[in-house]
Amino acid sequence: MLTIGNIPLKNKVILAPMSGVSDLPFRRIALSYGVGLVVSEMVASEALCTGHPESLMRAEGEGIDPHIVQLAGKDPHWMGEGARMAEKAGADVIDINMGCPAKKVTSGYSGSALMKDLDHAMTLVEATLEAVSVPVTLKMRLGWDEASINAPELAKRAVDAGVKMITVHGRTRSQFYKGKADWRAIRQVRDVIPDVPLVANGDCCSFDDANEMLAQSGADLVMVGRGAYGRPWVPGRIAHYLETGERLADPHGEELAVLVVGHYDAMLEHYGFEIGVRAFRKHMGWYLEAAGRLDDAPQGFMRGLMTSLDADQVRATLYDWFVQTPLRSAA
Repeated sequence: MLTIGNIPLKNKVILAPMSGVSDLPFRRIALSYGVGLVVSEMVASEALCTGHPESLMRAEGEGIDPHIVQLAGKDPHWMGEGARMAEKAGADVIDINMGCPAKKVTSGYSGSALMKDLDHAMTLVEATLEAVSVPVTLKMRLGWDEASINAPELAKRAVDAGVKMITVHGRTRSQFYKGKADWRAIRQVRDVIPDVPLVANGDCCSFDDANEMLAQSGADLVMVGRGAYGRPWVPGRIAHYLETGERLADPHGEELAVLVVGHYDAMLEHYGFEIGVRAFRKHMGWYLEAAGRLDDAPQGFMRGLMTSLDADQVRATLYDWFVQTPLRSAA
C-alpha cells in the first residue's frame, strides 16, 4: 500500500491545489465522489502566520481527512512558522509549492522561481521538515525553462532530506500551461526516487489520460487539476476506473442538479452571500460548459443568476436548468 509517511493512500488520484478553485467546498465535493486526496489552495506562509483572513480560510480543512495544506514562500523562517501553525490547526500533511508559474508568485521568488536556486529551495524544505512532525511533501515543475530541467536533482535532494512524496507537473515554468505536459520527462524523477510515492501532474482529464500518464511517467499516482473544472467528480471517477476498469458516466439530471445547487449553497455558507455569489460565477460557467449546455443558456442567464439577491430563486433556477441535462457517454 502506498503511504505518505504513515498516512495510507486510499487510491491513485489526487485533486490538485488550485488557487481560487480547490477551496473547502470544492474539496468536499471531490472527496464525496471518491478522490483519494485533496490539497488546499496555495497558502502564503507569512500571510498565514500574520493572520491574513483569506490565508486562514484557504488553510481550513474541517471534514477533510487527511487534511493537506500547501504552503508557499521564500523565507525559511516563515515557511517553518507557517508549517508549524498549519500543523497546530489540524493539518495532517504539509505540501511545499515550488511549481506555481504565476508572475505575482514567481516575481516574489516563490513558487517555481525557487527552481532557479536549488540551494535556497532546500533551505525552505529543511526549515519545514524541522518545524513539524507530520509528513512533508513537495510539488514542482520540470524546471524553470528547457535549459534548466532540474526536477530530478531537486526531488532527490528533498527525499534525502526527509520529504515523503514528490509531485511533478510535466511542464517548465516558462511554458506556463501552453503545449502538452511531457509525462515521459517525469520518469527521470522516478529513476532517482524509487522508494517514495511520485505523482504525475499536468493535462490529466480523462480515463485514458490517467493510463498514459502512469505508463509514460512511471509515477504511482496522478493529480487532476484543470480537468476538474466544472467536473469535481472526475478525479473520483478516474480513481474508480484505475481500480476497476469501469468507466462511470458523468452525473446528469437530478444528480447533477442537486450537486450544482449544493455547491452554490456551500459557497454562500463558506464565504457569506456577497463573496460567495461572486466566487461561484466561474464554477457556474464551468458546470454549464461541462454539461454541454453553455450555448443553450439565453443571453444574460448567468449574469442574472449571479447578481440575484434571491437565493431561493437562484436555487430553483439552477435546479430546473441542470435537471434537464441528459446522460452523456463517459470521458
